[in-house]
Amino acid sequence: MSECTIRDKEPDLIADTAIPRGISPERVRTDGGIIWEKSTELVPYPIALSCMEQTVREIRAEETQERIWLLEHPPLFTSGTSAKEADLFNPRGYPTYPAGRGGQWTYHGPGQRVAYLMMDLSRPHGPVPERDLRAYVSFLEQWIIATLARLGIQGERREGRVGVWVVDPRTGAEAKIAALGVRVTRWVSWHGISINVDPDLSAFDGIVPCGIREFGVTSLKKLGVPVSMEKVDAILMEEWDRLVAS
Repeated sequence: MSECTIRDKEPDLIADTAIPRGISPERVRTDGGIIWEKSTELVPYPIALSCMEQTVREIRAEETQERIWLLEHPPLFTSGTSAKEADLFNPRGYPTYPAGRGGQWTYHGPGQRVAYLMMDLSRPHGPVPERDLRAYVSFLEQWIIATLARLGIQGERREGRVGVWVVDPRTGAEAKIAALGVRVTRWVSWHGISINVDPDLSAFDGIVPCGIREFGVTSLKKLGVPVSMEKVDAILMEEWDRLVAS
C-alpha cells in the first residue's frame, strides 16, 4: 500500500496519480505476516478509501500481505450503511462521505487515531477463528480496551452498543471513547477503529454519534490522560502482538 495510487474517475478520464509523501502510508514494521503502516499527514477520506480498496483487491489476489494502517483524517463525517439523514444536523461545512462500512454517522478529525485493518478473515488470527466476523469485531473491541488499560483507562463493552465506553470517575458520566466499523469483501476486512486521543469533541455535536442519543463522546485528553499519538501507536502494536499470541 506504500505504492497506493489515487484513482480519479471523470466521464471520459481515468487517471492514476501517486499520493504525496506523508499522506501515503509508509511501512513502520512487518510482523507475523502483517505490514504496519503510518501516514504522518492528514489523509483525505477519498484517498483512504482508494488505498483500502486497492489493498483488499491485492490481498484477495494474494499479491500483498495483510495491513494495519495508522492515520488521522482532516475534519469530516462518514456515514455507515445504517445511517439516517436526520442524524446529521450540523455538518459545520465539513465534507461528508458514504463509507460503505457497518454503523451510522461518525466524525473523524485531527487528534483521533484511526487504524484501518485489511485482514484475510478466511484464516484464523490468534483467538479469532476463520470466517468468524463476530469474533473479529469482539477482538477489535478487546484490542481497544487493552490499549486503554495501559493508559489507566477502563474501557468497557455495552450490550447493543458497538464500540468502547468509559465512565468518567470525576463526573460519573458515561461516554464513548472509541468507535469501530467493519466492511468485509469476500472475507477480506477493511475499515477498522478510531480512538479519541485529543480531537475537537464539539464536532460530534453535529451528529447523533453511531445513532445513540443518550450518551456523549469523550477523549483521553478530556479524561485527564494527555498522551502523544506515538505513544498510542506503540501500545496498539504491543497489545496487538500480545492478544494475537494469547
